[in-house]
Amino acid sequence: MNQSITTGQLSTAQVTNAALIGRAAEWHAAGHRLALAFVMQSWGSSPRPAGSVMLVREDMAVEGSVSGGCVEGAVIEAAMTALQDGTGQRLDFGVADETAWEVGLSCGGKIAVLVTPVADQGLPAALLRDMAADIAARRQVYVRFDAGTGAIATDPATPSVTARSGLDDTGSFFDFVETPPRRVMIVGGVHITQFLAPMAQAAGYDVLVIDPRAVFATADRFPGITCVTGWPDEVMVDVVPDSQTAIVTLTHDPKIDDPGLVAALRSPAYYVGCLGSRRTHAARCDRLRDSGFDDDDLGRLHGPAGLDIRAKTPAEIAVSILAQMIAVERAQQSNLS
Repeated sequence: MNQSITTGQLSTAQVTNAALIGRAAEWHAAGHRLALAFVMQSWGSSPRPAGSVMLVREDMAVEGSVSGGCVEGAVIEAAMTALQDGTGQRLDFGVADETAWEVGLSCGGKIAVLVTPVADQGLPAALLRDMAADIAARRQVYVRFDAGTGAIATDPATPSVTARSGLDDTGSFFDFVETPPRRVMIVGGVHITQFLAPMAQAAGYDVLVIDPRAVFATADRFPGITCVTGWPDEVMVDVVPDSQTAIVTLTHDPKIDDPGLVAALRSPAYYVGCLGSRRTHAARCDRLRDSGFDDDDLGRLHGPAGLDIRAKTPAEIAVSILAQMIAVERAQQSNLS
């Protein structure tokens, strides 16, 4: 199999929890000391949900956030203390605190933050490496911390597949849960993809652009996006679509799109979309039937891809596709709840 992969630099749109854990492991491997801050619980107008991550390095380099800017200064100070002491602490901010006005939570918000160093009595370096490896392999990460000290709990509970980050029922422990981020595989490094890829990335998707034509799948065309030069069905053997994966084919070339759709329909991908007119889609379905797919299989296809917003420009078409991907995902989540 002949494939090449290009990636750009980490952009601000990619600063998800998953990316931050990976960055923390990279910083530590490079010899830096650092502390991690986690939102354990929030109420009211606090802008960041439980599980949000912020990194603070010994040279005060900072990535991520726990409040969108409200309490970061106090958290950085606590992180520096944690690096000196080797242990963590819990920080609570809210309207009852004398610091509430100055940290920006005077409108009724409250937030509980756990600050813990990468250290034996905090988050051990080996565990941080394991967390980063699990995230890279799209495996669920679960770590239970003592909510007061930031130390790792010696007897963690077993999370369910739908578990979320937050304080446990007793308030004594903080459970950090990171499930594999949703992902979109876009077949075709075309003009629409140049809008869809960064939009999807900003919406929290891992984005992979696949195109066997090397001139289309380049870092110059897709800065900050991972691109693979290869046939989509071959790429999907190595990068296997899972139930949190959306797949969209955009080349208009059946020689490229059809193999991607065959692989997509044989996977548990939650969304499979394909660009083209209704006439083009009807012909596509006939070809897929000849490949052995039945009407139930073809019913999974969203073609033409995108919500009907009367989109005309490449950017508008990208908006309609992304909106449909999100709508399908939310509908499936509602059905499971």
